[in-house]
Amino acid sequence: MVASKKSKKAMESINSRLALVLKSGKFTIGYRSTLQSIRQGKSKLIIIANNTPALRKSEIEYYCMLAMVGVHHYSGNNIDLGTASGKYFRVGALCITAPGDTDNIRTKPTNAKKQS
Repeated sequence: MVASKKSKKAMESINSRLALVLKSGKFTIGYRSTLQSIRQGKSKLIIIANNTPALRKSEIEYYCMLAMVGVHHYSGNNIDLGTASGKYFRVGALCITAPGDTDNIRTKPTNAKKQS
């Protein structure tokens, strides 16, 4: 019971952050446009639905690893991701190209080294 409350709060937090990004930032929706923006180096963060096919998911993750772009695995399915993004259709992959007013989204994984 406690874990479900925690996951609901996390889901609401992600949805509210996503709504702010979609309102003030720039984004692309879809598998092909996501891969295209990763290849062009425009993407900051990729969000993938949990029921995206494994081959597509691994291909997106591979491109993100090469381009050093962050990947977030959305805990809902593609219908939930479409609803969270304010669309009336299913969304399997979403690419954020400009975060807008949101500064709490980690865009790229950093390799911080300690200086001695």
